[in-house]
Amino acid sequence: MSGEEPQATGKAFTVEEVEAVTTPRRARVEEIGDGMAPEDSPESAGDKLGRKRDYLEGFLAQKPDDVAPGEPGGNLYEAVITALREIFDPEIPVNIYDLGLIYAVDITAEGGVAVTMTLTTPHCPVAESMPQEVELRVASVPGVRDAEVNLVWDPPWDPAKMSDDAKLELGML
Repeated sequence: MSGEEPQATGKAFTVEEVEAVTTPRRARVEEIGDGMAPEDSPESAGDKLGRKRDYLEGFLAQKPDDVAPGEPGGNLYEAVITALREIFDPEIPVNIYDLGLIYAVDITAEGGVAVTMTLTTPHCPVAESMPQEVELRVASVPGVRDAEVNLVWDPPWDPAKMSDDAKLELGML
C-alpha cells in the first residue's frame, strides 16, 4: 500500500500487507481410471480430435427412439425429405427443400403424403411443372401410398426461408 492513512468514515478496518499470494491449482479433468492428467496422456492431439469427431458424428446420426415413421425423425419422413432434396430449382443451383420452398410435409399413418410448397415467384417458369415433379418424386418413395402437392402463395417466399447450407452455396453467408 502507499502508506497513506485511510480517511475516517465511521467504520474501522484494517489493512494487511502480504508479500505474495499462492496461485490456486487449476482444475483438471482426468480420464476415469488412468490417473493421468490430459497433457501426460500418450494419445496425440490428432487422435483426440479424431475421437471427438467420431463421437459427434455418431451423436448426430442417432435417430430418436419410438418415432412414428411419418413424423420428423421417422424413416418415411426422412425418405420423403431426401427425395425433396434431390429436386433442384432450375434457376438457382440449390434444392427446393434447402431453398425454403417446402412449407410442410404431412404424412398419415396409411402413408398418404401432403406437401405444402411455394415457388420463388408466381411467374416462375416451372410454376406448372415443379408441383408435378414434386408429386412424382414423393410418390416414388417406398412406403408412400399417394402424394398430394398443395401450391400456396401465402406466405410468400423470401430469401430468409433458405437454410444456412443454401445461403452458403449462394454466397449469402
